[in-house]
Amino acid sequence: MPVALVCGTRGERGATGDLCSIEELPRVREGELRKAARILWIGAVEFLPYEDQKLRMAPRDEIRRLMVAAVRRHRPEIVITFDPNGANEHTDHVAVSRFAMDAVPAAADARWYPDTGAAHTVDRLLWQAPVHAFELGARAEVRNEPGVDYLIDIGPWREKKHAAMQAHGTQYAGLSKVFGKPGGLVWEAFRVAWGPRPVMAPAADLFGAWPAELAADERG
Repeated sequence: MPVALVCGTRGERGATGDLCSIEELPRVREGELRKAARILWIGAVEFLPYEDQKLRMAPRDEIRRLMVAAVRRHRPEIVITFDPNGANEHTDHVAVSRFAMDAVPAAADARWYPDTGAAHTVDRLLWQAPVHAFELGARAEVRNEPGVDYLIDIGPWREKKHAAMQAHGTQYAGLSKVFGKPGGLVWEAFRVAWGPRPVMAPAADLFGAWPAELAADERG
């Protein structure tokens, strides 16, 4: 299944991890993200032309046009973005959520920016689950947590995900402290923002209706 990633900034106001100068950071951060994307088989990576920690000030019509164009170009079945609180209340994360939830329905309306391509309707828009990803493995009853509509066992891809995390060298010290805890790389979970809900939650496949174990039972 092809995956595309749209990033709002190049993180130029973040930490360097003593790997580069602050002037070099935008280029380095972009390279890190592209390397991580290659490890995870993400086929397309796009960057929007906005400044780190100032994304909320992006011109509304301009960023809507750019994001509508991206949706129409890649024509996804599912879009995943931050919840309205930005997962950790980072102002850029909150802004991405707001702009994405504006652009995705706009992409389905042919009257918006007809020069950006044919209208496209996304089937589902998902947020991360209310439980942080690095805490999911420590929750004894994670399947019963409200907002955990999709629960993906990442065991088969744990090493690959860790390698992708390591690719973010300027941020890895902080990431490793969080995801290095017991249960830090066990599950990924998502919440339905809008669109059809899984028949039974939590489902084990973003593109399916039933958890994997129930699907296996159905096959006999």
